[in-house]
Amino acid sequence: MKSIYSDIATLLLELEAELRALDLWEDTPPSAEALASTQPFCVDTLTFPQWLQFVFLTRMSHLVEFEQPLPQQCAIAPMAEEHFRGSSQTGAALVAKLTEIDERLVRG
Repeated sequence: MKSIYSDIATLLLELEAELRALDLWEDTPPSAEALASTQPFCVDTLTFPQWLQFVFLTRMSHLVEFEQPLPQQCAIAPMAEEHFRGSSQTGAALVAKLTEIDERLVRG
């Protein structure tokens, strides 16, 4: 059986590629204050794509790299669906990738 760490590492790389394809990838990180938000998904200081890039990808990559315990569920795909609702930009591939991550974490 393939390691969950290997699977998640691959999915995180694919998530980054999708953010780049949608032109949602940013070269400049947000301020330390914005990243220090205590709100879920940093909703008060970051956009959802910023949170994915600078919080989720960073934390998950660290957990994978050091084979630390991974969350057993994330349920991030619904947040992505909400982010793209009513937007002219389609985020179907991004939502699908987040669904894959959610499902792989649940399977363990």
